[in-house]
Amino acid sequence: MEFGIDAIDYYLPKLALQISSLAEKRNIVPAKLEKGLGLKYMALPDVNEDTASMAANALLKLIENNNIDPHSIGRIYLGTESAVDAAKPTATYAVGTVENILSSKYGERCFKNCDVVDLTFACIGAVDALENCLNWVKVHPKKKAIVIASDVAKYGLESSGEYTQGAGAVAMLVTSNPNLISINETIGISMEHVSDFFKPRQEIDNEHLKKSKTTVQELTNSNKEKIELYSEEPVFDGQYSNECYQNRIREALDHFKSETNINFLKEWNHLIFHLPYAYQGRRMMLDIWIEWIKENGDLVKLENEIGKLDKINYKDWKKAASKSNSYKIFIDQKIKDGEMASSYIGNMYTASIFMSLISLLFCANDKKNKISGNTIGFLSYGSGSKSKIFQGKIKDNWEHKIEHLKVMEDIQSREIISFNSYENLHNRSLKSPLIKQNNIVLESLDERENKIGFRYYNKA
Repeated sequence: MEFGIDAIDYYLPKLALQISSLAEKRNIVPAKLEKGLGLKYMALPDVNEDTASMAANALLKLIENNNIDPHSIGRIYLGTESAVDAAKPTATYAVGTVENILSSKYGERCFKNCDVVDLTFACIGAVDALENCLNWVKVHPKKKAIVIASDVAKYGLESSGEYTQGAGAVAMLVTSNPNLISINETIGISMEHVSDFFKPRQEIDNEHLKKSKTTVQELTNSNKEKIELYSEEPVFDGQYSNECYQNRIREALDHFKSETNINFLKEWNHLIFHLPYAYQGRRMMLDIWIEWIKENGDLVKLENEIGKLDKINYKDWKKAASKSNSYKIFIDQKIKDGEMASSYIGNMYTASIFMSLISLLFCANDKKNKISGNTIGFLSYGSGSKSKIFQGKIKDNWEHKIEHLKVMEDIQSREIISFNSYENLHNRSLKSPLIKQNNIVLESLDERENKIGFRYYNKA
């Protein structure tokens, strides 16, 4: 019996910023971002959108587009690193909202017997959720689970991560005998405790508040001496994080290979990555690809094109290899289609690798490529840091499972906002949404005693 992804859907915010307008304001040559990193637009949630609303929209679309009976779902696990609550799972907000919307068709509390939880490990949380749900379905083959990945990738204005921002959500139905992707049981893992990217809790006391002419006591209406400050924007070291990404991927590949006999270059038809920016995978894979062609006795082909390694400075030789026709063919055949959506969306954190999967399938369907039976290598990464490597096989019925996904249509129908609107949105200085929606949105925050801050969502 096989296990894997039976159906998949997504939600993208309806706002976007063109990368060239950001580059212009930040005095960056646009080509550096557009051609160097593959960036064209970043998706941005509106004032009344957040991780929970996007997760709810992706979940509702998955259910409605695939005629799923909510009563048949035994668990819904959400991977996110931008939770809306420090105790109550963000998944409960999303599931509860969808449950209310579906009540007229399926009755009250149609998810009453469904296990719901969040998993967090930076950008790999949804992969953890997928593995967990797969293991559960393997034990209970007649049951079904849903994995949601939902995140807002937000960085400080004028920071080195600003141009990689993005947002969105992906939802997947996990079953036995899946119709979309069957997933092999082998998983390669690498983990190391590092500080490449994190979101710390920071304390503020009255000394910090002197300039604002207020006190902790007045802010909290209590006798507290300090309060904790949480920021959506991470502390990060981009160059170090890239090194950690590559090291964890390499170690996880080694672990995967130690678990099963495989020739990655020959057996993987497609490579899917977590993409902080569209070209991260192709830039990170160069050294690994060189090792793979050495193992397969194909280095001579590359040397015939760019010169022998022992006669050229290695740094110059590797640069030539990155621009070689041999590497371009590798990218075009195994990586490029999975990058397409990221160019128009930006970083989706936990949802990034699964949007890359959707991108691959959408492009293949659009080009009428015959990819049934092809094997996908999934190379996931979460800062902090961990990588998981796994593989899936594309099922015969895959086109019918994704033909309703209008990726480019959704991308092209977004509202492209001005740079001024973007900064106001980023700084939370807008009091009302920029556009009207016909989706699930954040409706209100409770202000009543014992309810302060509780979030309410509904379909606009």
